[in-house]
Amino acid sequence: MSDDLLKQRKDHHIDVVLEKPVAGQPLLAGFGRYTLEYDALPEVDLDEVDLSTEILGRKLNAPLMIGAMTGGTDRTGDINRILARAAARVGVGMALGSQRAMIVHPEVSSSFRVRDHAPDLPLLIGNVGAVQLNYGVGAEEVNRALEEVSADAVNIHINPLQEAIQPEGDTRFKGLLDKLPGFIEELKVPAFVKEVGSGLSQRTLGKLQGLPIAGVEVAGTGGTSWAAVEAYRASEGGRQRRTGIRLAAFGVPTPTSIRMAREAFPDRLVVGSGGVRTGLDVAVAIALGADVVGLAKPLLEAAVEGEDAVVAALEDIIYELKVLCFCTGARNLSELSRVRVLDVLNGHAPIG
Repeated sequence: MSDDLLKQRKDHHIDVVLEKPVAGQPLLAGFGRYTLEYDALPEVDLDEVDLSTEILGRKLNAPLMIGAMTGGTDRTGDINRILARAAARVGVGMALGSQRAMIVHPEVSSSFRVRDHAPDLPLLIGNVGAVQLNYGVGAEEVNRALEEVSADAVNIHINPLQEAIQPEGDTRFKGLLDKLPGFIEELKVPAFVKEVGSGLSQRTLGKLQGLPIAGVEVAGTGGTSWAAVEAYRASEGGRQRRTGIRLAAFGVPTPTSIRMAREAFPDRLVVGSGGVRTGLDVAVAIALGADVVGLAKPLLEAAVEGEDAVVAALEDIIYELKVLCFCTGARNLSELSRVRVLDVLNGHAPIG
């Protein structure tokens, strides 16, 4: 892919996410149908609630990650730097968008080197597509890219639906399961496997159990649909556009995927993401089994306004999460993970 085409695609992604209706599902198909059991006698002081957690040996002030979004152009580099500085100020983690751009075009590397601008960022996760193993990318190139950005870990993303709709999509997914173990063993940082918005099903999670990974990120349906994003980029009236719109909601809802991931990986990390918008969404994700929760679009929208707007958005979510812990009797995240989740559409019946 040419440098100009790559830059056009990265900037177009940002425009589509910000300007088009790309949510894959209605509200009540995602986190909107769930709440937590309220306790009006919590026997907890608000000031004693502790939201801190440790992920891969790094302390976060709250169980939050700025989700993987972008990189590869001057514009996206500005966005990444704003997000990173905000994450460092608040004390939460950040994941980079796909680093394929910097592997193929080293001249765009600066758009990913956020630690140059946010040295106190507590946790930074790099990103590479698993399918790139079938297009000549190997552990040597990935390790070089991760070292250049000083990543603490790496997301290996799997996204067949997005690639099938993307006009320039890479769709040679055959044989990846055999290649991944050796590739992961050669990486110099811990690895996660993540989806990008269609979720991890029980079938997929079963395949991932045997891989030497630190955990998974579910990135389920309910938030930004990359099938829809790519559909808007495809030719108007074309087959890929029609298919992407029809399959925008195809996949596994985030709450369901979190529960299945926790069952499949009882002793490894589970990152809950996909449709996370509020502190209540974060709290529900943790009560369903997530160790840390990622969100992207709300922070991208804030980043357009600037670093302070991102900090304010994160702090609002963190305070809401703290209030929810207080009102459910949870002094910390371990206790929050044991609060009952209720299904609003089923008469507030507990799930699980």
